[in-house]
Amino acid sequence: MEFRNADGLITGWHAHVYFNPGAAEAARQVREEVEARFDVQMGRWHERAIGPHPMWSYQIAFGPAVFGEILPWLTVNRRGLTVFVHPETGDDIPDHTDHAVWLGEKMDLNLDALR
Repeated sequence: MEFRNADGLITGWHAHVYFNPGAAEAARQVREEVEARFDVQMGRWHERAIGPHPMWSYQIAFGPAVFGEILPWLTVNRRGLTVFVHPETGDDIPDHTDHAVWLGEKMDLNLDALR
């Protein structure tokens, strides 16, 4: 199923799992469970703020067909971590702002990194 909005076709999704040193083990557990359950591409483990992301994180990339399975799972299995989810339409600023979903605490992104 295709989803299109004014900014274009949603070709994929990214979920960014945020953590700090004290929550690294919970982040590893979520990562392992996601990899075992879903058809996703796991991004690198970053122990620093990178790009627009304000704290340590890793990315989970997945196609539109997986969204309806992974989002509910992350909602109840995120182990208290904040998860930032956004579509990929090719228009980074709206994808990371207007079209984003936050599970947990909403954080300020470094949008200058996307310009």
